[in-house]
Formats: sequence, structure tokens, C-alpha cells
Amino acid sequence: MRILLTGASGMVGRNILESESADLYDFLAPSSQELDLTDRRTVDSFLAKHKPELIIHCAGLVGGIHANIARPVDFLHLNALMGLNIVCAARDYQVPKLINLASSCMYPRSANNPLREEMLLSGELEPTNEGYAIAKLMTTRLCEYICRETPHLDYRTLIPCNLYGRFDNFETTRSHLIPAIIHKLHTAKVNNEDTVEIWGDGSARREFMFAGDLANFIFAALPRLADLPLTMNVGVGIDHSIAQYYESAATVVGFQGDFVYDRSKPVGMKQKLMDVSSQRLFDWMPATPLDLGLRKTYEFFIKENGREV
Repeated sequence: MRILLTGASGMVGRNILESESADLYDFLAPSSQELDLTDRRTVDSFLAKHKPELIIHCAGLVGGIHANIARPVDFLHLNALMGLNIVCAARDYQVPKLINLASSCMYPRSANNPLREEMLLSGELEPTNEGYAIAKLMTTRLCEYICRETPHLDYRTLIPCNLYGRFDNFETTRSHLIPAIIHKLHTAKVNNEDTVEIWGDGSARREFMFAGDLANFIFAALPRLADLPLTMNVGVGIDHSIAQYYESAATVVGFQGDFVYDRSKPVGMKQKLMDVSSQRLFDWMPATPLDLGLRKTYEFFIKENGREV
């Protein structure tokens, strides 16, 4: 099967390509310079030339709470363009299968946890990442509409919980929670600092899955794509507090100082735990425990950046 993978240079894309299962498929993994997803004519030309049998759409402008607050226009505009262009072009060129990767930030900020797929669009979004969430909701609904109008096309959306792992972005102004924690703790250790600051009071809860596990799920789903619901959560089914993530990462990194809390800073949703009932029915659960995932992520960070950061 010839598979077009968008976002191949990102964390999820690189985890997909480094999987042993990737050798079973013919992957097209163009860079953003080779395939500009914000330009519909370029997308059309690429699909007409290469004729993929399946598309995995991982590309997007991503970032943590800092980046989303600073650049809401880009997070809405660019992600909407990329999603709408690739999905509509896939429909027009009759690409038979497509996997769209969405985000748990699409869920309403006040929805009861665990978050079920039918809760989408049932309430107000979290303001700190609203632009990104709207773009992801548009692409998700588009995939659903196409399947209703054109039943022979198997377009599915996966909603992963928060991800971390190898190939993550550790730049503190753009990174998500766990890579930001690792960078902060490592820097504090190297500089012999006594304290590390945590935004909020540390009680907000998040669910994180090792990115390699998401790649494994995608390969498990490829032969059975038609069996999946149109939109499906993928996660670990348990969450931890922000303070617990700091404590677990501190053990891995070797930081022995204290934590101080800045309660004036935004923390986003108080909890974001997803219902993984459909995933369990699919008979799949992630295999990487948090401590092992953190160790692999820190090893990657050290390898890429050196001990002095």
C-alpha cells in the first residue's frame, strides 16, 4: 500500500516512520517544501502524480499553551487550511482511505470527564487553545461528512490524548507540557538551581501517551480501518496531576530541588481524561508505562542537545 504521510518531520510522523511496521508499506513522506498543504493546487498536483492509496494526516502547526496564546490566528488559519486542503483533495481524487489526527483540545472546557466522542461541539472550548481546536474540529467534521456522502471512502479521525516522546520539541516557548518539564528540570540540574517553577497550583490533570504507542496503534488499525468508528479517542485511560508529572520527570532527570507554584499563570482545562471504550473494543492498549516513556524521552533529549543546554 502506498501511504502519503503528512507531517513526516514532526514527532508523530517520525515515530511512524521509525517503526518496524513501516517497512511493510510504501511511504511517501514529503517535506513542507515538497508539499505545501496550505496551497490547494500543490496538493492536487501531488495527489494526481503519486496516487496514494491511503493518507495519514499528521501535519500541523502545534505548540503548548505559550504558543497558542501568542499566535491564535496562525493556529486557526494554517491548521484549517492544511486539514481542509488535504481532506477535500483526497475526496476529489478518490483516495480510498484516510486517517486524520485530531486533538483532545477539541473537547468542551467544562465537559465531564472522561471525555466521550459524542461530546464534541457540545460546549465552549478552552480559550487558551481555541483557534487550534476550531481548526481540528473543522477537519474532523469534514471527514465525517465525506463518509456520509461517499460511503465507499474510509476516512477516520483519531483523537489522541496528549503525546510526548522521541522527536518531541523541547523549545520552552513552543513545547508541550512534558518536553517543557524535561528541559526545565535538566537546565535546573545543570545550573545547580534549588527550585523549578510550576504554572498554577499543580492540581490540573492531564493524560499523556508515548508517541511510539500511537504509531503502533495506527499500524494496528490500518488493516481494519473500516471497523473503526468515524471518530475515535486513543489514549491510556488514566491521568496524573501536573505536579505528579514534574515529580516523575524529576526522578528521571535527577533534579533534587523543590517546586514553587505561580498561581497567577494560566493552566488551561482542569482535567482532560478521555474515554477509551472504543479503543478497548478494538482490543488495543498502549504498552509504554510513564516512567519508561519519560526515560526514553530524556535519553533522546540528551542525545539531541547534549548534557549542557
